[in-house]
Amino acid sequence: MMLEGKVAIVTGAGGGIGREIALAMALAGAKVVVNDIGASLTGEGETSATPGQQTQAIIEQRGGQAVVNTDSVSDWESAKRIVKTAVDAFGKVDIVVNNAGILRDQIFHKTSPEEWLAVINVHLNGSFFVSRAAAEHFRAQGSGAYVHMTSTSGLIGNFGRPTTRRPSSASPRCRSPSRSTCSASVCAPTASPPSPGAA
Repeated sequence: MMLEGKVAIVTGAGGGIGREIALAMALAGAKVVVNDIGASLTGEGETSATPGQQTQAIIEQRGGQAVVNTDSVSDWESAKRIVKTAVDAFGKVDIVVNNAGILRDQIFHKTSPEEWLAVINVHLNGSFFVSRAAAEHFRAQGSGAYVHMTSTSGLIGNFGRPTTRRPSSASPRCRSPSRSTCSASVCAPTASPPSPGAA
């Protein structure tokens, strides 16, 4: 299997695309950290471990291994705990899929600073925080892969979604002993080894 022996963190894996990515990685042999705060699509309201537990149950029913983490990507200390969950449960981390996102449907002149910052904190800061927390492990083991998700709202815009355009189009570009290749609306890890002297 392509990902046999690998450990993957998938943020926003309690449902939708994130769940499908987590399931696909598990089917390919990876052990998966299912990260999801279990809130609404807007990121508001009560949080719950249930969505993540449902993804975990499907993976385990299919013979895979997974653990659930409910920390938020939008906070540095929280993001470090997400990576720590992988290391504590499976001994390492090989793949980070930055999929977590929230939605604020609002036309620009009605978007509040709080709405703007909420999206920036999840989409942009969250991608940086989780990637940065994993980067130290990637450097130490000399390998790793990032997958950064975006949407058509981030690439070409969408009426009523000004908060999504900027953070999605500003996904991190990384230069480390890991690789990430971005094209169209999905980013996928490359199979090439790190170039000598990559910083």
